[in-house]
Amino acid sequence: MTGYRVVLRFEKDGPAVTGWWDTLAAAERTYTGWIGLYGSRPAAVITLYEVRDGADRVLKQWPRAADRP
Repeated sequence: MTGYRVVLRFEKDGPAVTGWWDTLAAAERTYTGWIGLYGSRPAAVITLYEVRDGADRVLKQWPRAADRP
């Protein structure tokens, strides 16, 4: 079974806010919304994962790894 998880961290390796969805569309709406709400925080990292058979695959991450300080 496939699910989708969005993780928000306000600092590297810090506590996480996590949400789970059954559809990619719902997870992407949350991912985009969290970027709008929390993306201006200097150390915030927001990641969208596909979770299939217990394995996580990063679909999107903000900011992109290349753009992080």
